Amino acid sequence: MKLLSLLKKSKIGSSIQYQIKPRKVKFEWQETPVDWIPNHPFTSYFINEINMILPAGEFWFCRLYNKVLTQISDEKLKEDVKAFIRQEAMHAQAHASANKEYLTVRNIDVQRNLEIMDFLFGQLLADQPLGLKVPKVLEHQWDLFRLGIIATVEHMTCVLGKYVLYNQHWEQLGADPAMLDLVKWHGAEEIEHRTVAFDLYRHLGGGYIARYYLSVAVIVGVLGLWVDGAAHIMKQDERFKSIQPSVFKPWIWREWYAISQKDNRIMPNPFWLISQQLGYLMPWYDPVHEAKTEDAIAYLDHSPAAKRAALKVA
Repeated sequence: MKLLSLLKKSKIGSSIQYQIKPRKVKFEWQETPVDWIPNHPFTSYFINEINMILPAGEFWFCRLYNKVLTQISDEKLKEDVKAFIRQEAMHAQAHASANKEYLTVRNIDVQRNLEIMDFLFGQLLADQPLGLKVPKVLEHQWDLFRLGIIATVEHMTCVLGKYVLYNQHWEQLGADPAMLDLVKWHGAEEIEHRTVAFDLYRHLGGGYIARYYLSVAVIVGVLGLWVDGAAHIMKQDERFKSIQPSVFKPWIWREWYAISQKDNRIMPNPFWLISQQLGYLMPWYDPVHEAKTEDAIAYLDHSPAAKRAALKVA
C-alpha cells in the first residue's frame, strides 16, 4: 500500500528553496592541445566529443521549456525553469565555442557529428517531428514524452557532473586548465539545477512507469551517439587511422572498458554509468539527494571562465 501511494504521489512545484544562478563564462582555447589530458589521446577525444553532442540538445531543451512555460502554475518552479533555460543556453554556447575555436582550428572535422545532432533535435524530436503535425489531442503527450527524455538525460548529466567535479586525477595528470574548467563548470551547474527537469516533468503530469522505457532509450541513445561521435573524430588522427574506430566495431568499446577498468579516475566505466540509472527507477527517487549543491556552488564561485566573463563585463 505504501509503495502504491509513492507511485501515485506527484511532486507539486519546485523541490528546492535556493535560487539557481545563471552565469556568463568566457573560455580561451588558444593553448589547449588536442590531447588535453597528456598521454591520454583516447580519453581526450572521448571527452572532446561532448562538445559536439551537447549544443543542439541544450538549445532543444531551451525551446521546449520555453514552449511549456505558460503551463507551469508554481511560481518558484517557473523561476527555476527560467534559470535552467539561461544556464543551458550558456552551456550550448560554451561547447559551440570549443567546436569552432578549438577543434575546428586544429583541423578536426566536427561537421558530420553536428549534423547528426541537428537532425535528432531539430527534426526528429521537434514540435513537428520530421515535419509531421502532431494531432492536437496528442500534443501534450508528445511534449510530456520529450520532457521525460530531458528529465532522464538530466539525471545522467548530474551523475557525470559529480564525476567530473570531484575528479582531481585529470588535474594531477596535467590536464589543460581551459578544458578542465569547461567540464567542471558545466558539471557543477548540472548539480545546481539537478531538480528542475524532474520537478517540471512531474508537475506537468509525467508518470513513474515511463521512467523505465525512457531510461532504456536514453542510455542506448547517449552511449551510442557518444561512441559514434568519438570514433569519427578519433579516426582523423594518424594514431588511430589503422584501427578505423567505429561504433559498430568492438575495439572502441573494449578500449573504453579497459581504460576505465584500469583506472576509473581517467574515464567513467560504461557499466558504472548504466548502473547509476537504477536510482532514477526507484519510486522514491528524488534528485535533490543525488549531489551536494554547496560543493557545486563552491566551484562555480571560483571558476576561471566565470571570473573572466565577469571581468570582461566590468
